[in-house]
Amino acid sequence: MAKSSEYTLELLVESGMLAQEQIDYGWQKVADSGGKLDILDALKELKFIDEKELLSILAQQYGLETIDLNEYQIPPEVIESMTVEMVREYKVIPVMKHEGTITVAISDPSDIETIDALRFRLKCDIEAVVTSKDEITRLTDHYYGSISEKVDSFLQGMEEGDVELAVGSVGVDNDDEEAPIIKLVSLIIIEAFKKRASDIHLEPLEKRYRIRYRIDGALREMESPPKYLQPNITSRLKIMAKLDISEKRVPQDGRIQLKVEGKDIDLRVSTIPTTHGESIVMRILDKSSIQLDIPKLGFYSDDVELINKILALPDGIFLVTGPTGSGKTTSLYAFLNTINTPHRKIITVEDPVEYQLSGINQVQVNPIIKFTFAAALRAMLRQAPNIIMVGEIRDLETAEVAVNASLTGHLVFSTLHTNDAPGAVTRLIDMGVKPFLVASSVRAIMAQRLVRRNCKNCIAPYDPDPEELKQMELTEEFVKSSTLMKGRGCNECGGTGYKGRLGIYEIFMLNEEIQNLIYKKVSSNVIREAARKLGMRTLREDGIRKAAAGTTTLAEVLANTVIDEESDH
Repeated sequence: MAKSSEYTLELLVESGMLAQEQIDYGWQKVADSGGKLDILDALKELKFIDEKELLSILAQQYGLETIDLNEYQIPPEVIESMTVEMVREYKVIPVMKHEGTITVAISDPSDIETIDALRFRLKCDIEAVVTSKDEITRLTDHYYGSISEKVDSFLQGMEEGDVELAVGSVGVDNDDEEAPIIKLVSLIIIEAFKKRASDIHLEPLEKRYRIRYRIDGALREMESPPKYLQPNITSRLKIMAKLDISEKRVPQDGRIQLKVEGKDIDLRVSTIPTTHGESIVMRILDKSSIQLDIPKLGFYSDDVELINKILALPDGIFLVTGPTGSGKTTSLYAFLNTINTPHRKIITVEDPVEYQLSGINQVQVNPIIKFTFAAALRAMLRQAPNIIMVGEIRDLETAEVAVNASLTGHLVFSTLHTNDAPGAVTRLIDMGVKPFLVASSVRAIMAQRLVRRNCKNCIAPYDPDPEELKQMELTEEFVKSSTLMKGRGCNECGGTGYKGRLGIYEIFMLNEEIQNLIYKKVSSNVIREAARKLGMRTLREDGIRKAAAGTTTLAEVLANTVIDEESDH
């Protein structure tokens, strides 16, 4: 009743139930509680007001009836009309159902928003009656069960082995109070793994606790646990990730290692405080699922030929660009795996080391002790490697060490955050690397994006949207000569029509003409034009040819690429 407490106090004073002096005492008690009590709860504790009389006055004021549920038996079909999540979230209890109208008991007659929300969610008319907060809590526990009972019920459909495997893998005990929450957290992780999710998002909203999985790059909302379990789930995950459960004001990062269905997986855990609690994102790294075969990443034979030519270079820098989550690290791992032979020494410096590669020396940076990319790179050069991979060029210092390494006979792989391949040149110059050093050291650049792959189980031919064709400047001749396919949606792909992802790429090797342009510090558009004359296929063009072959859709290509200038199809 905090929303209307001032109005309520006025009513109580007018009715003679309360004196101003008693209200002052009440406010003092609120202050003493550190804000844990609201004014009405304080007045009730001081026994200045009687809850039944208070509810009666408020109900009358809002034209509602009070109800005594002490001896009342709520029929099963009425209880089934609302889920436990809704009952706990809105702090109501359904008491009657008649001709499409559900009567719910509430403790705050002024809370019109809750009634409106229930009307919207239940798609029926809602009538309200008034009873005490304690009575609603008692009946909720009675009819809908305690937390432990509810979570156990929620988990009954699971395979026992899966739960035990996930629980056992993180070294939990069998504490009766904690076991249901442990199982629920395990279920969230197992379901994400089974659905091939790359991330788990647990987001506290005002009236619910939302869980979403990122599957094939797109977020999908899952069945959410009750809002009241939010603190329990958060604490459990923070314990598993070895984070400080008492600290809720600052972001924290941790790591969970466990086995799911016999596979080792890592979860990178990130927490951040939000308005309604701590938001948690867990990135799932399945060590057994990394794809190290170049053609399977989406490279066609002509691209594979160009990549092999780049990998055969004795020195220089090969840059892979793209936004976060575009698969740059996976591509680099696949390249390193291809050239990982006994007569070559390969060292990587990463933040973090995402997957462990056999036969390769992988180094984790640690900024806390000033072991940065640049510091690690300098140390690595004393290890006499043939090939070096730098997880990301983030600053001038790292860029200069990488350039010097490439100029002293090392083949250097690294990533940059730019929108396209030619943009990497101007990005390095903007960082402060001298143009002649960029021209001398950079041998090749590749930009990439990930698009969703058509589900093989429900794939079928389709006619593209005319608007898609118009936006991509494609002709009817292109449609006739292509094998445009689209997934219809099935159980295998969760109804999306897509399963898995593949890369689209633009790759070019620098020649003398482009090196001269770099010396002159021209714009990336000029370099882009020169690269296209050399035969560079743009991201959109590569996406279109993959859509034409039926592996993805034009809609996916359109969503993940920008318009190409002077493109011709």
